[in-house]
Amino acid sequence: MKNFTLKKIDAHSKIPYGLLLLADETTEAINRYIFKSDIYLFNDSQQDIAVMALYKHSDAELEIKNIAVIESYRSKGIGSILINKAKEIAKENHYKLLTVGTSDTGFQQIRFYEKNGFMKTGIRKNFFIENYPDPIYENGLQMQDMILLTHHLSE
Repeated sequence: MKNFTLKKIDAHSKIPYGLLLLADETTEAINRYIFKSDIYLFNDSQQDIAVMALYKHSDAELEIKNIAVIESYRSKGIGSILINKAKEIAKENHYKLLTVGTSDTGFQQIRFYEKNGFMKTGIRKNFFIENYPDPIYENGLQMQDMILLTHHLSE
């Protein structure tokens, strides 16, 4: 396996929109959270292959706003490595909860988060209808509600 590195980018770095757009539909949607998020890039020594944006929701809750892996590296455990790193960052900073939201049509993403220790904890009704100007489809279905998932962090 190659040598991988994960680094937090600083406030003056270029925002990796190309990677972020793999997990979010529009630059406008990304801009709603990215400037108040910590951005991490995962690199294989030749290229950036994944991104993760973490947002402080409160003193107790850290939210994964975006997590994406380029197609050629998917299904190789990179997403789980990023989730584990997010858990580590959250614990180091004394958060109690790590949360994430995904589309009600994102069956693969929901299974991924559940496999990584998250449990469904809520629904934001009509989130994708109210927050995006055009309908978005995934798995042949229109995205409508956001499914909220939470991982409780132990001390």
